[in-house]
Amino acid sequence: MKEKKHINPRKVSAMKDFACVLPVLIFLAVFTYYPIAELFRISFTDWNMLNDTWHYVGFKNWKWLFGGSGTKYLWNSLKVTILYSAGEIFITLVGGMIFALIFNRMTKGFSAMRAIVFMPKYVAMSSAAVVFLWILNTDGGILNYLLSLVGISKVDWLGNRHTALLSVLMLTGWRCVGYGMMVYLSAMMGISTDYYEAASLDGANAVQRFFKITIPMLSPTTLFLFVTTFLSSMKVFQSVDILTQGGPYRSTEVFVYNIYRYAMEDFRMDRASTVAIFFFLLLLVVTVATMKVSNGNVTYDS
Repeated sequence: MKEKKHINPRKVSAMKDFACVLPVLIFLAVFTYYPIAELFRISFTDWNMLNDTWHYVGFKNWKWLFGGSGTKYLWNSLKVTILYSAGEIFITLVGGMIFALIFNRMTKGFSAMRAIVFMPKYVAMSSAAVVFLWILNTDGGILNYLLSLVGISKVDWLGNRHTALLSVLMLTGWRCVGYGMMVYLSAMMGISTDYYEAASLDGANAVQRFFKITIPMLSPTTLFLFVTTFLSSMKVFQSVDILTQGGPYRSTEVFVYNIYRYAMEDFRMDRASTVAIFFFLLLLVVTVATMKVSNGNVTYDS
């Protein structure tokens, strides 16, 4: 009589676990990794959507990007994107922290004010951008009207290369500062009052308690907001598309809009794919570097 093979319960459990995650792996492979691989392939072709045929051209597009006519537009879009990201990160972190400190009161009045500040996050970007087109209008905009009341002349907010990016950041700040506030508020409520009481007994004032207790304790939250805001700001597109279309004179042409211009206006999918791959690698490197540097500077003690 044959003995029954003993089945290892750990192997059965591992196979069940793998079967559970297999659909997700297939989904990622089809909709994430395969498109990235296709981008790499297309970047080595001369695919122009106005033509029916395409050929492999090796590193021609990469030479165009780093040593040809595409270089100046690459560095311009990189500069604009970094400036925009720095502005959004500053508004989210600093503005969110300030509002969190102001509204850190558990009363009905402060709850209503918090809701008012946070509400723009739920407004669709397309709707908000159309409203800001009216607010920032040179002749009939409410912002220029308010400035005229204090004797300041009209400003061409969206048509001037020196104010166009600032105008986009106005819309961004209006939508994102409430999100930063709510994230910081939830983290502040998790800090034990024992720290503040002990510091008060040692003679620390409010400013010292803020910089020696609140800021270090909020470092994981700050890291989270920094990374998520950085990634979202680097991918900004809709607000730029509606407000400025990358102008004037490419002063608001962020990275994603640069890719869009190559693909949908110039019909050069080969060049768009090359810039997109470079953008993907740039985000990957910066994100990994941020996580590495922050490991020694973030306090996870509560």
